[in-house]
Amino acid sequence: MPSASLPNSNPATKPLRILHVVGGMDRGGVETWLMHVLRQFKAGASSDTQHFQMDFLAPEDRHYAYTDELQALGSQIFPCLGLSKPLLYGANFQRILREHGPYDAIHVHVHHFSGYVLHLARQAGIKVRIIHSHIDTSSIESNVNLSRKFYNALMKWWIDRNATIGLAASQMAAADLLSPNWEHDSRWRILCCGIDLAPFRDSIALRRAYTFDKTLVRAEFGIPADALVIGHVGRFEPQKNHHFLLEIAAEVAKIEPNIRLVLLGIGSLRAEIEAKTVEMGLADRVLFLGTRPDVPRLMSGLMDIFLFPSLYEGLGLVSIEAQAAGIPCILADTVPPEADLVAPLVQRLSLHQPASEWAATVLRTRVDLPEIDRASALEIVAQSVFNIDVSVAALTEFYDSAIADAIGGG
Repeated sequence: MPSASLPNSNPATKPLRILHVVGGMDRGGVETWLMHVLRQFKAGASSDTQHFQMDFLAPEDRHYAYTDELQALGSQIFPCLGLSKPLLYGANFQRILREHGPYDAIHVHVHHFSGYVLHLARQAGIKVRIIHSHIDTSSIESNVNLSRKFYNALMKWWIDRNATIGLAASQMAAADLLSPNWEHDSRWRILCCGIDLAPFRDSIALRRAYTFDKTLVRAEFGIPADALVIGHVGRFEPQKNHHFLLEIAAEVAKIEPNIRLVLLGIGSLRAEIEAKTVEMGLADRVLFLGTRPDVPRLMSGLMDIFLFPSLYEGLGLVSIEAQAAGIPCILADTVPPEADLVAPLVQRLSLHQPASEWAATVLRTRVDLPEIDRASALEIVAQSVFNIDVSVAALTEFYDSAIADAIGGG
């Protein structure tokens, strides 16, 4: 798509308005990336990032983890109720656009449901309609019932018909939602989400100044300094495979009793997983830390090894964060290959392999540490497309071009 200058790209004039449709604004990979983008857009560092206004449309009328910050940054979050009632949802969607529009573009992040949203956006006359695929659910789509297959097919047809342009977090995410032949459609492209590297740089700087004490960080949570700490960050939903995480931890504990499994995140399965730890005799070895703003500090200060046995992913941005922290990562083969960024840190295992084999890999990794230091690992991430500065620059150019083309096309 050719670049073009926009009539209102000067920050002193009216900003270009982007409405993001999301599944919520709690801490998660997509949501955290969007907040990184918003912070940079509002930082005022350059004219490139000052001329965008981002608002958010979410399916529930509640306070999200990022609500206060996004409002402080001048954005609004609108509840659009009726997710399971298409006519009600459509009426609420149109009302929100009437009351708070117009928008120059809509950027939709809700996977299959994006098809319906884009259909509504086209009816409302929004010229730039962006679909963004963040996940690959193809491994489970083949097992759904007939009505779900019809729903998925209809949503993908609407996406193809109504999206003016599309982004995907990985090639697998693109093939799943956009088209198996997505590379031959000029509307579709890969845009890697980035992470903020400043907290990881801070951890390294503190270590060099001898003011970052891993023992003290562990003491905050009652973790022995010499414990083997396995970490995981992810929502308590089936996709993240927490039951298998517990099975791995139980196998590790048979060999190394001084183990802790640290779980960060919230979700519908948390109570079930907490009960399972008691049933398995792991209650004193598993820590539930909820959703937190200091994940980089906890990765650097708590975790020895990062486990990521997801059933499916679009990319798994948290695995990039773990590599930025210099932590050895054991990933399922369901995670897209783009996540293998710092090669010495990454090992792959199949979900078909038993928990005992995953546990054996954990124990081997504790002894055979990767031959790369934290600063070198961070530098590899900094030079990649997963650096938030690179990601925001790419998104800025994308928005400018997409909206300029729409304006030029009338």
